[in-house]
Order: sequence, then structure tokens, then C-alpha cells
Amino acid sequence: MFIVNNKINLPDLLKKFCSVFQEAGFSSYLVGGAVRDIFLEKEPSDYDVATNATPQDVIKLFRFVVPTGIEHGTVTVHFMGTEIEVTTFRTETGYSDGRHPDTVNYAATIEEDLSRRDFTMNAIAVNLADGSIVDPFDGRKDIKAKIIRTVGNAHDRFMEDGLRPVRAIRFAARLGFKIEDETYSAISKSEILKKTGSISVERFRDELMKMMSSNLPGNGIRMMEETGILNLFMPEFSKCRGCIQADDRGYHIFDVMDHLIYACNGCVKEKPLLRFAALLHDIGKPDARTERKVDGLTIYNFYNHEKYSEKIAREIMTRLKFSNAEINHVCLLVENHMFHYESGWSDAAVRRFIIRVGSENIEDLIDLRLADMYGKYNEDVRIHDSPACQLLIELMDRIKAVQESNNVLSLKSLAVNGRDLMQMGIPAGKSLGFILNQLLDMVIENPEDNDREKLLAIAKNIYEENISRNMN
Repeated sequence: MFIVNNKINLPDLLKKFCSVFQEAGFSSYLVGGAVRDIFLEKEPSDYDVATNATPQDVIKLFRFVVPTGIEHGTVTVHFMGTEIEVTTFRTETGYSDGRHPDTVNYAATIEEDLSRRDFTMNAIAVNLADGSIVDPFDGRKDIKAKIIRTVGNAHDRFMEDGLRPVRAIRFAARLGFKIEDETYSAISKSEILKKTGSISVERFRDELMKMMSSNLPGNGIRMMEETGILNLFMPEFSKCRGCIQADDRGYHIFDVMDHLIYACNGCVKEKPLLRFAALLHDIGKPDARTERKVDGLTIYNFYNHEKYSEKIAREIMTRLKFSNAEINHVCLLVENHMFHYESGWSDAAVRRFIIRVGSENIEDLIDLRLADMYGKYNEDVRIHDSPACQLLIELMDRIKAVQESNNVLSLKSLAVNGRDLMQMGIPAGKSLGFILNQLLDMVIENPEDNDREKLLAIAKNIYEENISRNMN
């Protein structure tokens, strides 16, 4: 879609969609993120349409309609293979729960409908009948200037909906926009923070993870810290601000908070959950920090900080109601991010590393380590071909070689199993598990020993010499 003579050249899909409304005597307008994307010269990912037709009218007009939010005037129409969300022009009053309007009233015009929206960049409509632009709050001007501004008074807009301040920051991070001064300062007002603190943790989490897909998600985290929103939902980060890491050895130049922000920015954009792991990976450092003097030098140590960080990460993610799978994945990465590979590792050591962290987690763990390095100096270590980066490349090559060689990396890959051992007289129970793990340990060390007859003989010997002896 593009603009010609101050009108949007609409795709045939929307023109045909509009014709259904026109034939029934109704008007229809493209609204929301799709319109914003057009002015940002991006291809819209979905379509939202506003109309003066009621939900009941829309249900009569189209064959496939789902009442997704009919109490608020919204239905989803399946049209020519596309889902289009359709909402009746409306105004809203009263937001006693800080999120949803107490009453929704249908409005007569698109201008009235736009007046209830959050930000000027989201309060633009395109008439589907002719492509003309309706922009009563100069949203196009703000988009061009890369400014996020509320429709009307910022305090009033934020008091209506506690999620809006979080959305403002998320949009700023995602689009690279600046939040207009009055709008930004309103976010920090105590009554606004109280309203924002009343939203569900799920809504905050969803906005947070959308932020993780931004070019620089750490910028959004910094804005949430500055405004006080971060402390509402993840107060554990407050101890990271001012927790100095830079000592006389010169390993770090940032405090823990800035290190986490830069690590988050330096992580793989396509993996938002991994970026969240980068944000959390050192959050336990303030609790682990010790200071000592060595030959007149000040030394800061953070022994076992990964264990502290894993515990805090689990508490935060549980509070924000992430899934168990997401929690366990992030916590595994956080707990294991301090591995220290050296070229002197034996092949068996590489195999043990794979087993410890899981083959499916290797790539993410390496990416997290690269993000950690990025966060030390706020620059990409891969650009400078650093020795640390070279070691990671070497480790990845060795891991790939192990995986391609079909080495034994789990009990499932052993040439024998529990049933085989029971058939030769070893009873089920702890002794059986002990022997299987002994065999696995041996084969990890020497893969060529993964032979059925050899393992059965060794299992029998372990049982007779150790288990039987203990039984007597």
C-alpha cells in the first residue's frame, strides 16, 4: 500500500470487504496498527476495521463471523482467507479496574471513535470507500517526527487504562521513537504508577515479551526503570543499579544493571525468550558480591552468582506466569552461562558438557555467552574476532563433531538397557540404575566401548563385585 494525492491505495481485499458494508448502507475504516505501519512504510501484518454497523449487523453481512469481543462491539470476520477484526464506532467511560471500560457506547462518527484511542499515531483512520485519511489528532505528523504522544491529556489517558504507560514504552523501544515529554513525565506520577500496578501480570508479561523483539529492548527496560514501572513488576533489578563490577583488574566498566541492559540488546533478536534470559543472567550478582584487597588492588568477586541468578529468575518468571517450559529453559541457561571452555578439554569433557546442558540448549547457551560478552563493553565481540569468541567457535565445532559422530550422550544410546540387565539376573531398583549410569560414564569416556557383549560383561562384573558385596 502507498499514498497518492493524500489517499491510501488500498488492496483489492479491503476494497471488496468495504463493498459489503457500502451495499448495506454502512461505512468502514481501516484503523490501528495497520494504518500506523502504512505511514512507517511497512507492510501491515493484520487488519482492524471500524464501522458504524453494529456487531449484529456485521454477523448478518458476512458468512463466517466469530464473536471474539462482542460485549465491546468487536467481532472477527473471516473474509477471503483473511481474519479481519471489526469493531463498531464506540466511546468508553469509566475504567474502575484500570484496564477495561465500565461502559461502552456506540458512537456516531469515526472521529468520536478515534478520540478514545491511546496515542496519536494509533488514532488515524483510512476510509475504505475511497482511501481518504482521517487524522484529527495529527498522528501522521507525530509518526514523521518519531514521537509518541497521547490523544488528549496524558494523565487522563493513563488513568483510564493502566496498560497504556507500558505500551508507550514498548512502542518507543520497538519503533525507535521518543515519548513526548509531558506524556513521559506523566508515567512516573504516583497515581499513574498505582494504576499501572493494578494491571494483570499476564498483560505486563505480554508487553514485556513484545518489547524483547525490539531492535534495542534494553532501551525499553531503561525507560521502565526510570519511570518506576520496572520496580512494580520486577523489583529485584533495583539492587543491580549501582552494583559496581569495575575493579582494578578492568574486567567490567558498567554496573550490573547497565551490563544486563546491554547484554539484552546484544542478544539474538529472533529469540525474545533468550533475550529475557540475557536480561536475567547476572541478576543475582548483588547478592553474591564480595570485596577484598590483594596487593593493594581492589578485587570484586561474584562467586556462584549464576546460582543466585537462577533462583531470582525462577521467582520473577513464576510471578509473571510464564509457562513451566519457558521458566525451566531460561533458568537452565542462566545457571549454566558461566562455563569456561579451554582448548585443553578432552573429547569426553565436551561430551559431558553436551549431556549436562542438553543438545537442544547448546545454541542458546552459546548465544547467551556472546550476549554476556557484548554486555561487558556494549560492543559485539564477534566484530573484533576476540580470543574468547574464537574459543566459542572452537567449542561449537567440537560439539558439532560429537553430534555428527553419533557418540553416546544418554542412556537411550547405550548398546544395552535395563531389560537386558534384568534378563542376566540384576534386579530392578537402585542397583540397576547405578550400573547403567556407570556404563554410560564409561562409554562417554571411551565411545568405542559401546558394545553389547562388552557392556553386559562389565555390568555383571560391577554387580558381582560391588552390589553383591554390599548385600553381604
